Amino acid sequence: MALFGAFRLAGAGFKLARAGLYGYVDPATLPAGGDLAIRLARLIEKPCKSDDERAERVSRVFNELGPSYIKFGQFLSTRADIVGPEMALALASLKDDIPAFGRPKAVEVIEATFDARLDDLFQSFSEPIAAASIAQVHRAVLKPDPDGLDDEPRARAIKVLRPGVRKRFKNDLASYFAAARLIDRFVPPARRLKPLDVVATLDRSATLEMDLRIEAAALSEMAEKTARDPGFRVPKVDWSLTGRDVLAIEWIDGVKLSDIAGIDAAGHDRKALAATVMQSFLRHALRDGFFHADMHEGNLFVEADGTLVAVDFGIMGRLGAKERRFLAEILYGFIRRDYMRIAEVHFEAGYVPATHAVEDFAQALRAVGEPIQGKQARDISMAKLLGLLFEITDLFDMATRPELIMLQKTMVVVEGVARKLDADFNMWQTADPVVSEWMAANLGPASRLRDVADGAGALARLAGQLPALATRAGELSQAFAGMARDGMVLDPRTVAAIADAEAARTRSGRIATWIGALALVGILLAVL
Repeated sequence: MALFGAFRLAGAGFKLARAGLYGYVDPATLPAGGDLAIRLARLIEKPCKSDDERAERVSRVFNELGPSYIKFGQFLSTRADIVGPEMALALASLKDDIPAFGRPKAVEVIEATFDARLDDLFQSFSEPIAAASIAQVHRAVLKPDPDGLDDEPRARAIKVLRPGVRKRFKNDLASYFAAARLIDRFVPPARRLKPLDVVATLDRSATLEMDLRIEAAALSEMAEKTARDPGFRVPKVDWSLTGRDVLAIEWIDGVKLSDIAGIDAAGHDRKALAATVMQSFLRHALRDGFFHADMHEGNLFVEADGTLVAVDFGIMGRLGAKERRFLAEILYGFIRRDYMRIAEVHFEAGYVPATHAVEDFAQALRAVGEPIQGKQARDISMAKLLGLLFEITDLFDMATRPELIMLQKTMVVVEGVARKLDADFNMWQTADPVVSEWMAANLGPASRLRDVADGAGALARLAGQLPALATRAGELSQAFAGMARDGMVLDPRTVAAIADAEAARTRSGRIATWIGALALVGILLAVL
């Protein structure tokens, strides 16, 4: 398996070298020997006329290599600290744009899942209308309700898992783990980036994504949490037609956010949509600690009334209370240009080693924040910004935080979607209302009053238990006093059990001694 994985990696590496992937790598940043490997790999690179052509070629090769490489490429696009800002931007164009596996195979999967003929389940079932690395989607219409009582819409989006995708992912991930172990062992500077943790996160994410019941549960949970959110909703799940390999949700009639011309033709306000995308993500991450972690424009629709609808909940992110506070304070600090507070939050969370000075880190953060203050999105070079950010993480010995990987990835993707909708998009202005609301609710006076009330409630519950606790304490005190006066008295059954156990232990000890002696005799005889 290891040899097979090595050949697979070598073949993929050759194709990516031909496409020009390694042209994004700066040899000067590599350890000894790495620069020579990159120069050799670039000898087989096809010439290209522009950076855009190379990015398109690299993206196409990742798509050709298959589902796991597409996911891996998308994942690396979020890790500019590993692959560099230019390569991260090139890989960000990966959108699961691969051929469908056809209607007949989808029918086989559905019929096997529900042990029923397709014609008994649906009135109509379309050819594939969308395909991604994990699954493809069909439009289906349910059979009419024989009683005529159900007036719910009958159209469904049916997501069917790609046959054989689990095995392929398993094989490819085994080779990724092998490569990560080699990097961790032989490239000490890369250990800060935790390559094994990165692959493990990808493995966990892919495993959950390939069980469509888990995706249905995520849809259901998100629907509950966002029921009152302005301008945002998620589709309803049809649990009767959902299984491990099949997911059925309501059909969404809307325009994809990737269709800019369609959005304009429908008369939608693109600036408002850009704000809704960013604010919805932040609201879910901060308020709920549960967010859609694959919010690219292909997974977002806008309905006729302007409501944003998210689909494809295979990849979800979760944040604990500590991470949510960290995110809020960082964003709030950049909005208010309070770089000292941003630095203090990093130190409080343990993200920067205490060997560094908080003032130095605040100074470095100012170098990141000040150049982008007051500028529109189109005037900011994300490549340069990411490059500076990750130079700082290296300078201050900041290790990769696995719990923040999904957040970092989604933040980059969401801002990219907003920028495509609105060239003048300003992330800080857009984030301000949501972040300020969270700060006031969770770190302001109201929050302190709530904490006091919670503390008072805990004290009241403790007070209610005091009589019982006092009685138990008295009983224990009397028991200890008796033991001090008369010694510890054992129940006769306890004494008998101890005696039996000791006898058995003695017998076992004698047997072990004889076995050891016989073994020693055998060894001596063999030597002689």
